[in-house]
Amino acid sequence: MVQPLPTQSPPPPRPAGAAAGAARRRSANWGWALVLPALAFMTLFTYLPALLVAAMSLFQWNLAGFGASPWVGLHHYAELLNPISGFLQSLTVTAYYAGVTVPLSIALGLGLAWLLKSRGPKVTWWETFTRAAVFLPYITPAIATSIIWVFIFNPQFGLANTVLAALHLPALGWLTSTTWALPAVIINNLWHNVGFMVILFLAALSNVPRDVVEAAWMDGANGAQTFWHIIRPHLSPVMLLAVILGTIQAMQTFASIYQMTGGQFGGGGGPLQSTTTTAIYLYKSAFVYFHYGYGAAVGVVLFVIMLAVTLLQKQIGERRTFYR
Repeated sequence: MVQPLPTQSPPPPRPAGAAAGAARRRSANWGWALVLPALAFMTLFTYLPALLVAAMSLFQWNLAGFGASPWVGLHHYAELLNPISGFLQSLTVTAYYAGVTVPLSIALGLGLAWLLKSRGPKVTWWETFTRAAVFLPYITPAIATSIIWVFIFNPQFGLANTVLAALHLPALGWLTSTTWALPAVIINNLWHNVGFMVILFLAALSNVPRDVVEAAWMDGANGAQTFWHIIRPHLSPVMLLAVILGTIQAMQTFASIYQMTGGQFGGGGGPLQSTTTTAIYLYKSAFVYFHYGYGAAVGVVLFVIMLAVTLLQKQIGERRTFYR
């Protein structure tokens, strides 16, 4: 008599938590696999060079490498605090430049975005054209457009003094004046960067709930009240982003100042250091005077200052930011 084969009992079902954990691990593995090329690129070209710069700041660096460069420790950082080094003055110029450029760029960007926002159900060709025209300077090379601004601010035949003469105002020295050189650079950078702010605020204005604005109008709110109490809170996240990005960009500005103040002839940051921001000071220390270790110390301190300012802006700004 043939004996029946023993039947195997089915495996016990896996717990739901174990299946979910396995799915999360697979998802995490795929995520790391996808991000690994970008992470490797950032590590090779951003993080490792940053660590190298921090290490260079502790040496009297020369091109022969660490073995042939004397160790000086924190000597370069101590030199930065010496008033005759010029570093503290460059911080003052940078603070003035950023303190003027950032508020003006945000105010102009918001004002232009308000004028360029669509009033109808569809964006017209004229609105598209004007938006593109406003944004165009932002995507043009700063080093090239700054050459044009050098001619505009030429004290003898430049367009700026021609306009002043037409208004019966005295001509200005602009880039040859210690008083007006930095304002001239600020005008150039406002023209160049305001298009980015316009795009940010156009996107933010398009996300303001139309029904809330109409409800405010029906309740008798005027234009100023509607903007301040309804529209402004909805713009606050983008406003915070614009302040942070604008400050970082202003503290790193180099190309336009370098071009407009004679950097191509070795005299960038003039006249008389009146436009020498910390970025220009770093460049001249490392690549004009060949004090590589000292320039690396300037870069480390500039990074720390930018990080501290960004964290402070974020801490203060988020208290006044409305998130829907």
